[in-house]
Amino acid sequence: MSRLAAHDVTLAYQGDPVAEHLDVAIPDGSFTAIIGPNACGKSTLLRALGRVLRPARGTVHLDGRDITSLPARKVAQQLGLLPQGSTAPDGITVADLVARGRYPYQGLFRQWSSRDEQVVGESMAATGVAELADRCVDELSGGQRQRVWLAMCLAQQTPLLLLDEPTTYLDVAHQVELLNLCAELHETEGRTLVAVLHDLNQAARYATHLIAMRDGAVVAEGDPSEIVTAELVQRVFGLRCRVIEDPESGTPLVVPLARVRTAAGAALRA
Repeated sequence: MSRLAAHDVTLAYQGDPVAEHLDVAIPDGSFTAIIGPNACGKSTLLRALGRVLRPARGTVHLDGRDITSLPARKVAQQLGLLPQGSTAPDGITVADLVARGRYPYQGLFRQWSSRDEQVVGESMAATGVAELADRCVDELSGGQRQRVWLAMCLAQQTPLLLLDEPTTYLDVAHQVELLNLCAELHETEGRTLVAVLHDLNQAARYATHLIAMRDGAVVAEGDPSEIVTAELVQRVFGLRCRVIEDPESGTPLVVPLARVRTAAGAALRA
């Protein structure tokens, strides 16, 4: 049984369905990427899996139980979520925000400890924000803030980690660094990761399991090497392409077909 799964789920905003009758099981120990065009329902599905959005119908299960029936602290000890557009409290420092990732482990008989301090430091170092510890979050660039929020999620030390477009605001070098970190968390620590990604080639390179969505429905899922084809890309994104082997990773690489130059355009250039 998958630890995290959606069963016959209908998701809606203000009564308007975004996705209906979804059945999704996240493979344990996988790095799952959810892909699809804008407004296809991929972020909505992630919000439901993270208990941010309650299904209009159906159930999301965490460890075999309805996730909405579990105490918030218990869910936060098992599942970390990096949403889109996170907003930090005014004036909070980077170190203080990352420290909030330790909240699920605090209580009446469990206060801040040296272990908490160590985990916060390691999380900031892993995401490259340790030197920003004393800076206010609202003074940072979008890319820096994104890495700080990821550090807070890492500080939760959850076996399940959900990331909604984690490469937003990051330049290409930091995108690769972040995805390498995610792959390391998956491979060396055995964490189950679920990420909404826009870049299909990044998803195919890093993910071990792919969920392709269009118009609120799952149209394909499985190992990227098995399901990423020119036909699937055309069906999901409406893009004509070739799929070749990535020379670095051996994973599928999507190459859009070249634009056909028209006679009129050639005449203008002449």
